Amino acid sequence: MRIHICAVGRLRAGPERDLIDDYLTRFDRTGRALGLGPANVIEVEDKKGGGMTAEAALLERAIPAGAAICAMDERGKVMTSPAFADQIGGLRDQGRGDLAFIIGGADGIDPALRAKADFALSFGKMVWPHMLARAMLTEQLYRAASILAGSPYHRV
Repeated sequence: MRIHICAVGRLRAGPERDLIDDYLTRFDRTGRALGLGPANVIEVEDKKGGGMTAEAALLERAIPAGAAICAMDERGKVMTSPAFADQIGGLRDQGRGDLAFIIGGADGIDPALRAKADFALSFGKMVWPHMLARAMLTEQLYRAASILAGSPYHRV
């Protein structure tokens, strides 16, 4: 199952991008034998300032047809890492070819797009900067693959 992180905004070169790239590489290596990956980041940018509606249209175009959709949203479900791994493994086992995580802009994800998501995930009640949300998501993807592989990376 291919993983797509569809995010509003561009992440410049720097330590955050390096961290994200490192976790994506780890995920790809670990997930390959499990039928997970590759993972990629698709960045969209609303240069005309159309707000959430325009961002939603750009995000929808970035989501592969038939993909399961996870909205990264503060109103989403807070999950443990093992539960997140089970969620991903379950989608893979159902034969889903693609899983898209959507990260909205500064105002969040347009409600109409959020309603199309198969599930919503939250990293807690606090709001995180988008670059950190991406880094946390990529680390959790790697951790999920490690859990599914039985690797000692995740300790209880």
